[in-house]
Amino acid sequence: LARALVNNPKLIIADEPTGNIDPALSFEIVDLLSEINKRGTTILMVTHEHSLVRHFKRRVVEIHDGGIVADSCTWEANHD
Repeated sequence: LARALVNNPKLIIADEPTGNIDPALSFEIVDLLSEINKRGTTILMVTHEHSLVRHFKRRVVEIHDGGIVADSCTWEANHD
């Protein structure tokens, strides 16, 4: 993540940035990405961790079998 920030990018693509870490650190990583976003960098994050999506309440584009099935700014509890 630090290497990605060196050149002040306009976009960061984070493919499963929390895939192999414990839940507490996962929230810290996504919180850091959220702070980076507040400073003007667009963050595109791919994750399967529904709890993170619900907690941070950001735009969600849901994909199944290669197709977009939902695009919303809120996460509904029935997607568990």
